[in-house]
Amino acid sequence: MPLIVIAEDEFLIAQVLAIMLEDAGYEVASASHGKTALALVREKRPSLVITDFMMPLMTGLELAQAMRADGELAHIPIILVSGAQGSIGRAHPDVFDAVLDKPYSEKKLIQTVSRLLS
Repeated sequence: MPLIVIAEDEFLIAQVLAIMLEDAGYEVASASHGKTALALVREKRPSLVITDFMMPLMTGLELAQAMRADGELAHIPIILVSGAQGSIGRAHPDVFDAVLDKPYSEKKLIQTVSRLLS
């Protein structure tokens, strides 16, 4: 079962996202900010990472850049899910494999995850 790490500082959003992914057959580990997420990624080597942009301690962009700079993590697909910062994510196609604007549909999210994992 593929493991997905979620980096999201809003607890309810993280919980809803985790439930959607678990219902679709994925294992999920959540982190409340980018620094914890990066530690989780290093420890668990997930199949995919989904990150918010605006988070305390380390933004989603900083998390993605740190992963891309690490040869052992650089291959892991990263999806940015963001309210206002989607355009910043789209300006970094070298860092993010996909950008979804909040609110996104469950169907679109699961399709994007499935496409990146296939």
